[in-house]
Amino acid sequence: MNSIKIILTGATGMVGEGVLMECLENPNVSEILSVSRKPAGKKHAKLKEYIVPDFLEIDLNDENFKGYDATFFCAGISSVGMSEEEYTKITYATTMHFARAVLTQNPDMVFNYVSGAHTDKTESGKFMWARVKGKTENDLRKLGFRGVYNFRPGFMKPLEGQKNVKWFFKPFIWFFPAIFPSKSLTLQEVGRAMINAVQKGYPTSTLEIKDIKNLAI
Repeated sequence: MNSIKIILTGATGMVGEGVLMECLENPNVSEILSVSRKPAGKKHAKLKEYIVPDFLEIDLNDENFKGYDATFFCAGISSVGMSEEEYTKITYATTMHFARAVLTQNPDMVFNYVSGAHTDKTESGKFMWARVKGKTENDLRKLGFRGVYNFRPGFMKPLEGQKNVKWFFKPFIWFFPAIFPSKSLTLQEVGRAMINAVQKGYPTSTLEIKDIKNLAI
């Protein structure tokens, strides 16, 4: 099986950092381009960094993105305290613009998007964040990627050694997976599933917790 080259966003957040760590150690990944607003603070022979202050200002013909097999879009933000307009700009508009830029350079690319459990694919439910995430999932599928996989994880246990873990999250790390195993994943599983989605594919483009676990094997 050929190794893959990936573009990754969100390396300075918990999910992106965990996926990045798995990719750095996984022999099926040969190169990673981390795209973020600030350095991830990691050094590795596989890793290159591209600092972009504003994702919406990325040139759609940016050749820094050329030559990659997949994008792992792990950047995201909580909707707490945000208006629908603000959240849509960050969650929907930013993701779609980035997706168009990487697709322009890589027409045969796979795009893996970290969405969320209970995302609303109808785009009409009562929860604002779920509608926006649902619209993002739906519109990513329409862009023409070789494959789009929308990951809907629940609780995600960080890898040992991760730095970007919020203090209020730490007390849950040990007991939540033990009490609610069907609603829990490790970030190692998420990373492995993303890699396998590129190399093996999966029957559905919407991956719930059980699908992510299956694909991580």
